[in-house]
Amino acid sequence: MKELAKQYNPEEVEDRIYDMWLKGSCFHAEVNPNKKPFTIMMPPPNVTGQLHMGHALDNTLQDSLIRWKRMQGYEALWQPGCDHAAIATEVKVTNKLKEQGIDKHALGREGFLKEAWKWKEEYESRIVNQLHKIGSSADWDRLRFTMDEGCTHAVQTTFLNLYKKGYIYKGSRIINWCPVCHTSLSDAEVVHEEQDGNFWHILYPLADGSGTIEIATTRPETLLGDTAVAVNPEDPRYKDMIGKMVKLPLTDREIPIVGDEHADMTFGTGAVKITPAHDPNDFEVGKRHNLPEINILNDDATIHCPGSKYDGMDRYVARKAMVQDLKELGLLVKIVPTKHNVGTHDRCGTTVEPMIKPQWFVRMEEMAKPAIKAIETGELQFVPENYGKTYLHWLENIKDWCISRQLWWGHRIPAYYCQDCGEMVVAAEMPKVCPKCGGTHFKQDEDTLDTWFSSALWPFETLGWPEETPEYKYFYPTDVLVTGYDIIFFWVVRMVFSGIEQTGKVPFHKVLIHGLVRDDQGRKMSKSLGNGIDPLEVIKKYGADALRMTLLTGNAPGNDMRFYWSRVEASRNFMNKVWNASRFIMMNLDKAALPETMPSNLTMADKWILSKVNSLIVEVNRNMEAFDLGIALDKVQSFIWEEFCDWYIEMVKPRLWSEEDETKSAALWTLKHVLITSLKLLHPFCPFITEEIFDTLENPETPLMRQAWPEFSTALDFKEDEAEIETIKEAVRSIRNVRTNMNVAPSRKATTYVVTENERVRKTFEHSKVFFATLAYASDVIIQNDKTGIADDAVTVAIPDAVIYIPFADLVDIAKEKERLEKEKQKWEAEIKRSTGMLNNERFTSKAPAEKVQEERDKLQRNTQLLQQVTERLAALSK
Repeated sequence: MKELAKQYNPEEVEDRIYDMWLKGSCFHAEVNPNKKPFTIMMPPPNVTGQLHMGHALDNTLQDSLIRWKRMQGYEALWQPGCDHAAIATEVKVTNKLKEQGIDKHALGREGFLKEAWKWKEEYESRIVNQLHKIGSSADWDRLRFTMDEGCTHAVQTTFLNLYKKGYIYKGSRIINWCPVCHTSLSDAEVVHEEQDGNFWHILYPLADGSGTIEIATTRPETLLGDTAVAVNPEDPRYKDMIGKMVKLPLTDREIPIVGDEHADMTFGTGAVKITPAHDPNDFEVGKRHNLPEINILNDDATIHCPGSKYDGMDRYVARKAMVQDLKELGLLVKIVPTKHNVGTHDRCGTTVEPMIKPQWFVRMEEMAKPAIKAIETGELQFVPENYGKTYLHWLENIKDWCISRQLWWGHRIPAYYCQDCGEMVVAAEMPKVCPKCGGTHFKQDEDTLDTWFSSALWPFETLGWPEETPEYKYFYPTDVLVTGYDIIFFWVVRMVFSGIEQTGKVPFHKVLIHGLVRDDQGRKMSKSLGNGIDPLEVIKKYGADALRMTLLTGNAPGNDMRFYWSRVEASRNFMNKVWNASRFIMMNLDKAALPETMPSNLTMADKWILSKVNSLIVEVNRNMEAFDLGIALDKVQSFIWEEFCDWYIEMVKPRLWSEEDETKSAALWTLKHVLITSLKLLHPFCPFITEEIFDTLENPETPLMRQAWPEFSTALDFKEDEAEIETIKEAVRSIRNVRTNMNVAPSRKATTYVVTENERVRKTFEHSKVFFATLAYASDVIIQNDKTGIADDAVTVAIPDAVIYIPFADLVDIAKEKERLEKEKQKWEAEIKRSTGMLNNERFTSKAPAEKVQEERDKLQRNTQLLQQVTERLAALSK
């Protein structure tokens, strides 16, 4: 038999094991009518850099589930891939080119795309290698990319399908615009942050000279685009003003006062400026009152107002200039500081501008209905359940989705414009002849699709859709999606309504939501705080299994977790415990012939541990089914460390080292059986160390990750033996506690009496006499019905249905103990004398800080109690 190395070295083991899995196609899944499929779609990481701790958690959860299901006999597919991440990647590539002195626009679209593809190749392979390091058992033969040929075909098919149904349209609507990235954004890409701001109160003079109306705004620079002032028609202050005109300050225009319920009588002055081109609510008011829409901003957020002194100014520079001008005109009433929510781009942090632009949109009202129904009927379930409410809230309030982006990197919109007559044709490829004028000159739409448009198709486009491939028919719908709560709106919702619309089925049945990995202070890991931890650094120092265990232990679905280095060290210590225990077992397996089937001469201890691991299988399955992976791992860890290593292995050592013990082979069979079962139960969470130990122990043709998952066996259900060994354990724990309290060294053995009238308890101790003596540090174990022959000063330990007695003289060398106590007595007397002297010193009590005086009083009280205890112990020993 091969031997394990003296110490576990993850750096040496992990790469070798992973390479073995890859060469053996251990992760590959095939269409198999004889097996039930189980499918997880990997949330495709962006090709923008390296993986962070959130990816490590996400992939560890998925890998643990897929390994478990694979061992259970499912045809388990974990579909991997990467996302092109439109804006994020374009920004990275643009910045890289800038560093090389190359301007993106000088390079041109085609030249830029070549650079973007180079970036993709480099970073995709880097990300895949990082996922290998974590131990991800994804089917790398099926690696996909959201812009590969198959995904591009699926995206185009979806666009054409939705366009034909009237669900995709082009129109001028108010959208979120990033003035730095120069692109539109969906609502989900806008993060609302509370920021300090002001309410500027401004007077708008009535055109007839009869007075003014006061409005309050947080964005005075948009005044140039005002086309009305709105008041509530029920507001008595302004009722008579509705229909009048006001002079728009700083311009030569007049605008109407309109009555609209959008104006809140209780907020501000009750009168609001209406800028339809730069506010979504104002846009709706404008539609109701047929107001003109005036865009006063360029794409870079400078003012667009030809002929005005503000033309070309940055939006914030213009704000200052306009406020100053209003002040000089006597139209600025006051400035009131306030806090308000400001929309920022989630990628670059820039304050976004609501602007009217021609964009492509998806109508959401009809597509949202079946996605809502899916969760109401239970066809789709969230874990934890409360995230279903978040999902529903978003869908019930969903607006049309702006899907066009002013970017080069991404799926180009399949719309073509006739250069002769302007006719637009949406088609799979460029038309040859214009259906309107017969022209032959076409130009494709410059815009690309929102990243999430292609990501929304991920569960089925990766399986060959729109073709009815065998993989699509077999593996779809998928079983569970594992993702963070931060992308429910971006991704989960869109996958559900896209899946139902395109395939008629929900794309997955369960959504397991996990939280964020925070630092040890509870802060989100970020570049700005400098508190990010690279998973690869943790792996290099402690191994992938230790990292995986740290991320899983104590992790509950939906909850954030804190990352502590001390927990990683504890996980590493557990790996060492498993390694050393396995090594011990393997070194002793040749001490007797191992039976091929369960021996008939199993002892009570053997039956106890076999029954415990048998029950553990049921518990782990139950926790895994409920997605409580952290609890499942905690149970496996507790069993291995405590029950198996600290108890059972210690129990069987006397049998292994005895030449006469006839149950030695039964002990070895039990050790091996429990070890293999434990390794299998631990494998989904800690795959590397378990594979290395199992392969060394068994030298199998099939690696551990492809072995069958353990099943509960009634033949190993020994509940009575479990209860009896628990009695022994309780006795051992109680004896050890007493010895610890009395400072008795483990090396000092003592005669131990077990007094009981209960026949069952008597038999339990008779059968366990040898290992009980070892564990309880007993020189001899005497089992009897009464206290006959037991000294009155014997230390007693009570357990159910029995009392254990240990002669005091066996525990303590009385002469030495009296000598030790005398020294201790002198020590406390000296301390009491010192404290009393200080507290009787008026200079100390009056001049020392109050807390210092109190500290000394506390010391005196504590030391007086300790002296009393020592004195009483000495008196008891002198009797």
